[in-house]
Amino acid sequence: MRITPKRELSLYDSTCIIVGIIIGAGIYQMAPNIAKGALCWWGVIAIWVVGGVLSLFGALGYAELATAYPREGGDYVYLSRAYGRWAGYLFGWGQLSIIRPGDIAVMAFAFATYVRTIYDPLASHPEYSQRIYAAAAVIILTLINVLGVKEGKWTQNLLTTVKALGLLAIVGLAAAGPRSNTTAVESVGEFPLHLALVFVLFTYGGWNEMAYVAAEVKNPRRNIVRALVIGAGSVTVLYVLVNGAFLYTLGYSGLANSDAVATETISTALGAKFAGRFISVLVCISALGAVNGLIFAGARISYALGADHRAFRDIGKWHERTGTPACALLVQGAIAVALILAFGSFVDTILYTAAPVYLFYLATSLSVIVLRRKEPGVERPYRVTGYPFTTIIFCVVCAFLIYSTVSYAWNVKPRSLQVLAGVLLGGMILYWFTDKNRPADSEAGQQ
Repeated sequence: MRITPKRELSLYDSTCIIVGIIIGAGIYQMAPNIAKGALCWWGVIAIWVVGGVLSLFGALGYAELATAYPREGGDYVYLSRAYGRWAGYLFGWGQLSIIRPGDIAVMAFAFATYVRTIYDPLASHPEYSQRIYAAAAVIILTLINVLGVKEGKWTQNLLTTVKALGLLAIVGLAAAGPRSNTTAVESVGEFPLHLALVFVLFTYGGWNEMAYVAAEVKNPRRNIVRALVIGAGSVTVLYVLVNGAFLYTLGYSGLANSDAVATETISTALGAKFAGRFISVLVCISALGAVNGLIFAGARISYALGADHRAFRDIGKWHERTGTPACALLVQGAIAVALILAFGSFVDTILYTAAPVYLFYLATSLSVIVLRRKEPGVERPYRVTGYPFTTIIFCVVCAFLIYSTVSYAWNVKPRSLQVLAGVLLGGMILYWFTDKNRPADSEAGQQ
């Protein structure tokens, strides 16, 4: 008898997965450059609000799809039904070989960067230290998730709660400290507005993760939509509050010119030494929460791929004793560790993954329109609010981000695009020879 997922995730568990994946290290690392692109203090607040609203538009589309097709795999299921098995396969292959391991590696590098400021026995060899810490984080969290769904979700709930409280602590400490009294206009350098928007939307990335674990959510008709909206909305509020705290304490020019914005914001309350330690610990927890959530949800995509395509059947099995997609978790973790050892930095890894991420966002958002026409008889417990305008706006944003990231990567790191194209082409060749003319093995690939 085939072992299938059980519905073990409550609304709180589901929301913690979303919030935990969205809030990584980006809010701390990218806020100054985003402020430069925003040009003024009110532009800073506006661009973070816009980023939250655009992410919510995308989340609404995923909410309709996830409640209509509440199965493991998310985009894999929707793309297979909208465009054919090849589209779902390409998404699953891209997630297994490129996107998900790359996202995990990015957050693992962020963890490694900050944990080394706390304790680094290999300080004389930073190139090895960075990789060792990042790989260790991936290996340990992968093994925790292999042990069981409860272990994975409890780890996620704890890390997400702590990181959210940490962000609120920054806001509270900033409010209790002195307000910036800078009146002089200082040069803040130049940063393109379109790249600032790319960075903002990158920090909001992860709101779609609920779709990947839909088959494990209790009362999916209600809780999937609630988790998506509550998760995206909560992060938007937190991000706006934190950037408001940065502006209150440092002023606009201070925020835009800062090298360690969170540390500088709370150093007046805790002192520079303790502020640095506090922020390092908080970023480490934030990054680990993102890594754990990415591991937890990502393996469900690989599981759906394996359940549908015989070439990957070993990862399409739910482990009877642990109740997890154990093989998919281990394969995903191994590829992420390989990327960590190969790239060595989060910038190169982002350039490797950004374009396909937005490409599949675009294809999945368009599938809301396609599936309404193709499968009108499917019950849709939730329909996109503001349809079709919210869906179309998000699709336009995705197209813009694809253009921006490909142009930037081609000028800065063209090799990353070449490797990316080679991996995707290799996946399609494998599909052509192994699965093209075979029937689907599961419901996801059936038309």
